[in-house]
Amino acid sequence: MSAIAFESAETFSPAIKNAAGSGATGLIQFMPKTAISLGTTANALQSMSAVEQLHYVYKYFEPYKGRCKTISDVYMAILWPQAIGKPDDYVLFAESDRPHTYRLNRGLDLDRNGKITKAEAASLVVKKLEKGLTEEFRR
Repeated sequence: MSAIAFESAETFSPAIKNAAGSGATGLIQFMPKTAISLGTTANALQSMSAVEQLHYVYKYFEPYKGRCKTISDVYMAILWPQAIGKPDDYVLFAESDRPHTYRLNRGLDLDRNGKITKAEAASLVVKKLEKGLTEEFRR
């Protein structure tokens, strides 16, 4: 839920589109090619209810079953699956090596050093988890 909260800007809307213009949509920001690999389309995902779209979220996560040991790894399954199980200082995207991917995700570069680490990216999802665990949300 923390990853969905982050990816959907806390709207939990299955129709939300990626603000950076990547073409991603939905609860976990499915890329169009990912949607097709799951047997649907980005347009179809946008038209679904959140409950209907959760079927595709589940289907998306199936290959990662047993591999995601931390909230960071859960988020990496969405953002950059190659980073599952990697240390927190693992660099996901560097401006020098992957300028387009870095640009689309530059908001995750919290220290603005031109590199986005697993810890930086996951810290924003961890904050959503912490928020969700507060007394205000336990009701």
